[in-house]
Amino acid sequence: MEKIRSERGEVIITGLGGAGVLTTGTLLAEAAVERYKNVTWFPSYAISKRGGFTECSVVFSNDEIASPLLSQAEGVIVAEAAQFDDFEKRVCSGGTMVVERAGLQAKQTRDDITVVEVPAIETAINSSGTSKGANLILLGAFLNLTGMLPMELIEKQIEKAFSGKEKVLRSNLKSLTDGWDFIDNSKR
Repeated sequence: MEKIRSERGEVIITGLGGAGVLTTGTLLAEAAVERYKNVTWFPSYAISKRGGFTECSVVFSNDEIASPLLSQAEGVIVAEAAQFDDFEKRVCSGGTMVVERAGLQAKQTRDDITVVEVPAIETAINSSGTSKGANLILLGAFLNLTGMLPMELIEKQIEKAFSGKEKVLRSNLKSLTDGWDFIDNSKR
């Protein structure tokens, strides 16, 4: 499953509520520490209230990272479809955007990026009866599309983070694999 890794990775993850977005970013950053000398993880919360828009940026590189702030990134994961228009602008030319399909009404306006719609919420509900894990489905799809980090490093971080919570651990690993498999199956 390992793909060629880049010299630098930049990812913006966004959604509502925060827990899934921040967990995804944390897993990505901790996995990147295994391969890169420098890693930043920068969360940002909407000022309104709990459950509002949340964003986090993850940057990893063997060179120094000047700032954890990203106005644009080569990879963007959008867990709340209503944010599509705002974040399509934030994908670098040639970059990849993975977006939740549920509720997506906006249409891609740029032809210099790859946009992939993933039915993460639907997949999570069909798998476990709840939408929990949709963030990891999006992450699995993103990893398959971009090859920014090997899936095995993320799996290792999930095992570490959810050690002792066997049911949650199995569910999270399955969600990650479901996202990866969605991309493989859509290529057929």
